[in-house]
Amino acid sequence: GLFVWHLKNTGIRQIPCQFVHLCRVANDRLITFQYFNFLKRMYVTQYNKDLSQRAKPKSDSVASPFRELQQFDREKKVVHKIRPISPVHQPLSEMPSRNALRQMKSAAKTEDSVTPVRAESKDHRQWKEMKLRLDDMPGILARLSKIKLTALVVSTASAGFAMAPVPFDLTCFLLASLGTGLASCAANSINQFFEVPFDSNMNRTKNRPLVRGQISPLLAVCFAASCGVPGIALLTLGVNPLTGALGAFNIFLYTCCYTPMKRMSIANTWVGAVVGAIPPVMGWTAATGSLDAGALLLGGILYSWQFPHFNALSWGLREDYSRGGYCMMSVTHPGLCRRVALRHCLALIGLSVVAPVLDITTWTFPVISLPINLYISYLGFRFYRDADRSSSRKLFFCSLWHLPMLLLVMFTCKKSFLEKEDKGDLLGGNHGRAMEIRLP
Repeated sequence: GLFVWHLKNTGIRQIPCQFVHLCRVANDRLITFQYFNFLKRMYVTQYNKDLSQRAKPKSDSVASPFRELQQFDREKKVVHKIRPISPVHQPLSEMPSRNALRQMKSAAKTEDSVTPVRAESKDHRQWKEMKLRLDDMPGILARLSKIKLTALVVSTASAGFAMAPVPFDLTCFLLASLGTGLASCAANSINQFFEVPFDSNMNRTKNRPLVRGQISPLLAVCFAASCGVPGIALLTLGVNPLTGALGAFNIFLYTCCYTPMKRMSIANTWVGAVVGAIPPVMGWTAATGSLDAGALLLGGILYSWQFPHFNALSWGLREDYSRGGYCMMSVTHPGLCRRVALRHCLALIGLSVVAPVLDITTWTFPVISLPINLYISYLGFRFYRDADRSSSRKLFFCSLWHLPMLLLVMFTCKKSFLEKEDKGDLLGGNHGRAMEIRLP
């Protein structure tokens, strides 16, 4: 017991001394903040030393500030020597030689040739004012009215007139074609007037006359009015009021509905298809004066044809449409764009079969038109499956020749007016005989 008590006393007494000893040893062995800072500086200097060894030495020696000041003073002190003016009448001995004169003339020519090039380059970089000349006016107005699109509209209206089951009237045909063309020019001009700030952002439309400032907006509006008012008056008074009403409605639909909808909803494509389907209906009504099933069938063919045509075109212009702020199916709904194009390619086959059912063509028309309809449907399927620029371009270029060929085949297979008259007379005769039999 005494031994244990002695050990406890000695252990308690030695605890402070041992604690002090441990603190000293820790201070000697552990890394202090100052020592850590010192190691950090050593590492940084060693790393910078390696970097400086890897870097290439500078080729030019650093000049002293005193030398730089001397060089600056030398550059300041530039002596301009003024040549003495030679007298008017020089003696023969002081006259320059012919070789010296030739050298002076050649130097003057080279200076004159250099200065216009510099002036032209400066003028090229600056803005130039566009001056309107009378020689350029027909081309500018043709681009303002989209003359190629207007020609397509007139050709479809002519196809509707030719497919009507009535005798051909040349005067009415010319008046209807002229009025339809003037209405199309007015609609296209108003469309470009509204879309100037958006067309300037697109590569396809940045060279239009209003965007480039070749004509003023007031002149464009006056041109549209000078085309639209006579065109509608010609269709109403020279043809019939129904055709004039359809032309006025088409201008309103294109300018006031389709144009603003292009930046609001993808439904603009369906509205634009209706705009393109009305011209053949106008041709039919110009010939017959009434809306029949044949007019609706022609309008349906143009309506369905526009979807593969425009969707394939817009697929390659997606970047342009997105920059211009247009809401197109190819930009916002690419899957729907491909599906709609394929559906309407197949719809062309069904509409071709409906034509002989409505007694507009013979039954040879669906058979003859089947190969071209199957081909455009095949390209529509390729566009739906691959969805690349190659398939869209093939479908677009196919649509350019598909429509005129389909309308031409439809015209060749059209039922003649004499056959319908004979059929009507036959039905009228049978009806009369039946009435005679019924009568006592």
